[in-house]
This record gives sequence, structure tokens and C-alpha cells, in this order.
Amino acid sequence: MVHRPPFRPRLRARPKSEQLNFLVSKAVHHIICDFRPHVLVHCAAERRPDVVENQPDAASQLNADASGNSEKEAAAIGAFLIYISSDYVFAGTNPPYREEDVPSPLNLYSKTKLEERAVLENSLGAAVLRIPVLYGEVEKLGESAVTVMFDKVQFSNKSVNRDHRQQRSPTHVKDAATVCRQLAQERMLDPSVKGTFHQPGNEQTTKYKMACATADAFNLPSSRLRLVTDSPVLGAQRPRNAQLDSSKLETLGIGQ
Repeated sequence: MVHRPPFRPRLRARPKSEQLNFLVSKAVHHIICDFRPHVLVHCAAERRPDVVENQPDAASQLNADASGNSEKEAAAIGAFLIYISSDYVFAGTNPPYREEDVPSPLNLYSKTKLEERAVLENSLGAAVLRIPVLYGEVEKLGESAVTVMFDKVQFSNKSVNRDHRQQRSPTHVKDAATVCRQLAQERMLDPSVKGTFHQPGNEQTTKYKMACATADAFNLPSSRLRLVTDSPVLGAQRPRNAQLDSSKLETLGIGQ
């Protein structure tokens, strides 16, 4: 039996935590061998679809190749690997989507997140957690597709177009972290807890509605926000409604 130190969470890179380049396999090996985690949550990714389209090689390295380093090292020490994936693996034409539904990605970002298949094939005890757009406490507004709207609302002197077609289900980062912790706890008790899981937010909305809510929250005018439902798609194509079904997690009592 492998002896491990008491469980310690690794937080964001700041004092008392460490930065790591997941593209350097030796760096991943050394830090995991040193820390020897019981659970490894792999959430490193280029999350912006338009950036992925414009920088495909660099994005694929981070979204696909880097996860291979995590898979290998987690397997070597018997750690439970949770790979964070996305609702964007679905085309968005037939929601709500269950875990067993066949992915049909519309853009390159979505295709890179299908690295989840390799995770499950190469790490037989791993879990894939698909999550929609995240929001919560940030250090920079650009960290989330939700918080970045504050700049649009506060600083623009012109009309701002906001999409009102694509349905999103924002998930708070604390809720996502709680589900990861609960999944890990269930896995410690039951080795059969593995495979793919869905964690959607509790409410569907659009970028237009989120922008209006942001304006209301900060007592800013929303009159410059322009509802858009029929403009041509700019940048990477997004699914219209990739709502996820969460009944599998609910059956386990996770996320309640």
C-alpha cells in the first residue's frame, strides 16, 4: 500500500501554491510524485472557442496533449482523475443531453474537449465532468464569459449587441468545486463511481439576459444593450442549446 501524506487541496497559483506548465511532462511528473494526491482534477484548458480557432496548435496542446500527462501520472500513483469537460461537445439541437448521448462538436474547441474519450479509455477509473460556462470570484474580468460582460456594460458608449439565441446554463465555480469534492468522496467509498457526469446550472439564460442582469446588479444603464436574434454567426460556431441532464449526479445525491 502506498503511504500518502494527509489530504491537502491545491488552490490557484498564488502565495502558498505553485504554478505548473502542464505541457512539460517532467514538471507534471515531479509535482505529482512530490504531492501524491488522492484526487487530481484536471481543469487546465483554453476555454475560448474563438482563440482555439485562431491558435489551433497551441490550443490543442493544452486541451488535448496536456491532459495525457495528467492521465499518465494519476494512473501511476492510483489517484482518482476528474477531467473537466464541456457542454459544447454537443451540437445543441436536441437537449437536454444525457451522459450516454453521442457527442457532435461544432467547433475546434469542442473537438479538443473530446479528449475526454482518451481519459476514460486510458484511465479506467477516471471520471469526466461536463460543465457549462463557469462564473464566480475572479482576479480579472476576462476569466469568465459571464464577468467579462461588466466591461461591455460599464465602459461602452455605443450600442452593444448581445446574443439572445444561444441558451446557456451558468454554473458557479463553488458549485463545481463542491461536485468534484462529493464525487471524490463517493469514489473513496465506492470504486464503481466513475465515467461521465453532467453538472448544469440551475437556470437557462442568454448573453443578453446576463448583460442586463449585470447592469441591474451594479445600477448601470442597460439601454445600450441591443438584443440580437438574427445576426450571422461570427467566429466559432456555438451550439444553440446544449442543456445537460443532471439526473445521474442527482441519483448519487451529488450536487444537492
